[in-house]
Amino acid sequence: MRAILDYCTGGTKRDVPAGTSVLHEGGKTGHLFVLVEGRVEVIKGDSIVAVITEPGAVFGEMSVLLDQPHTATVRAASDSTIYEFDDAASFLRDQPQVSLLIARLLAQRLNVATTYLADLMHQYAGHGTHLAMVGELLHSMINLPPTEVSPGSDRQSDPRM
Repeated sequence: MRAILDYCTGGTKRDVPAGTSVLHEGGKTGHLFVLVEGRVEVIKGDSIVAVITEPGAVFGEMSVLLDQPHTATVRAASDSTIYEFDDAASFLRDQPQVSLLIARLLAQRLNVATTYLADLMHQYAGHGTHLAMVGELLHSMINLPPTEVSPGSDRQSDPRM
């Protein structure tokens, strides 16, 4: 994801001291963040679910793309530097290359999740345990209804923003 750093000229570069939360689970900022250097933790509830150290890593993207609150808290685990984009939707519209890189990242995450769930489904097929519901979960992931999106042009403002 280091390639994203080439497109971050319009963002605000911030130094974030260790222990500082960058975004909060349940909050809604409309901001997108890109790690320049350092280490951040992704926290869901009380659990650290990921530690990110890769320059160019993006966070806040799911909230922006789904127009929903943040699904996790992101906190600096060490002194870090980030780019922050206050109007992430405009940034993504103006930088289609970044949108494509984020789409690839999200597709990769989805592939890992579905592969893992399919493996669980295969391992526990016929066991009648609570893990038998994995098949239902995979089915529902594949058949999620699309969100309402109104087609328009660059001249029209997006009513969701």
